[in-house]
Amino acid sequence: MRLGLAGGAFAVLLILAVIVGYSTLFTVNQTRQALVVRLGQPVRVITEPGLNVKLPFIDSVIYVDKRILDLESPAQEVIASDQKRLVVDAFARYRITDALKFYQTVGEAGAGAQLAILLNSALRRVLGEATLTDVVRDNRERLMARVREQLDHEAKSYGIQVVDVRIRRADLPEQNSQAVYQRMQTERQREAAEFRGEGNQKAQEIRAKADRDVTVIVADANSQAETIRGQGDGEANGIFAQAYGQDPGFFAFYRSMRAYEQSMQHGNTNLVLGPDSDFFRYFGDPSGRAPVAAGAAPPDAHAGVPLPGREDARAAVPAK
Repeated sequence: MRLGLAGGAFAVLLILAVIVGYSTLFTVNQTRQALVVRLGQPVRVITEPGLNVKLPFIDSVIYVDKRILDLESPAQEVIASDQKRLVVDAFARYRITDALKFYQTVGEAGAGAQLAILLNSALRRVLGEATLTDVVRDNRERLMARVREQLDHEAKSYGIQVVDVRIRRADLPEQNSQAVYQRMQTERQREAAEFRGEGNQKAQEIRAKADRDVTVIVADANSQAETIRGQGDGEANGIFAQAYGQDPGFFAFYRSMRAYEQSMQHGNTNLVLGPDSDFFRYFGDPSGRAPVAAGAAPPDAHAGVPLPGREDARAAVPAK
């Protein structure tokens, strides 16, 4: 009987020891930090992982995640500095660096809502000073850095460090998109028309300069050609004059042959001239004397006028 009572008492004591030990010991994981609270008042913060102790039944442990956490902000409408409305969808990444301050200010339940308010406020301040082009294309990285700095500065009072802020999407409101697209299209068409006008003007200037250069070059070439032609004609006339001085008969014969050649080109040999014309004198007589008219005396009947080719014959006849 005594043995049974002793065993029961030992079992009760063992159970109480297990309960007390369970209430005294607690483990902090590597991904979390612990805040020990005694009767509602924070006592200490444990950031290192491992086994720790607390007062049983008096102290309680609040675990706070020390990993990088995600904050999703609902899409909101922002007015840029150029009065363009934008629907901005942004998100943030943050971590809890001061568990005690975090517990005393917002707590785990209210942290997301408070950070969302601060994020929306920072977005409105920063994007309200930028233009639509800056937000959409040119300076988004710089704007996001400014939003992160402002949000991090405000979140430090809650024991929170903001790691990054990004804009997932920045679009125009649906009712304004079509009007903006049409305005952008009109602007691009106007710029294209200006470029075409400038191109046509440049083309006309280049074409006019080319025409002027062609005119100048052709005029110079014609001038040089006329000069060379004049020099050639002068040299030719000099040669003709020299030839005429050396042998007038041969020169006259050559000029007549050239006249025959020029007048009978391309198979056209029809000439309306009299048979006694001086033009055909070499046809009637190789010496080139004028043809004899009907009833006239032959050329050798005139005394003292020798005929070509008959000088030797007349010299051979003795005088009476």
